Amino acid sequence: MVIFSVLYPATPGARFDQAYYDDVHIPLVKAAYAPTGLKDVQVLRGLPGPDGGAPPFLLMAHLIFDGPEALAASLGGPRGPEVRGDVAKFTDIQPITQVSAPA
Repeated sequence: MVIFSVLYPATPGARFDQAYYDDVHIPLVKAAYAPTGLKDVQVLRGLPGPDGGAPPFLLMAHLIFDGPEALAASLGGPRGPEVRGDVAKFTDIQPITQVSAPA
């Protein structure tokens, strides 16, 4: 199993359309990548810390794949450009990505 994390830094003045993300983008991700090994998607919204400070990330999405081959087949597959191109429709934040595996 591998996890592809997409993190959206909390950027003052940035645009992020949460409704579009929830209603359009995440269903697109699931439809595009499920055939090539996407198993689950977890979306986490940043909350203030215990000290009341702003979260460093507005939102994090964790895409869980069968393994590295499934991740590569999904991101590099025929619908990869469609998913990446959709990002500009809901945000102007440059996301940070990371590939991880359970320890």
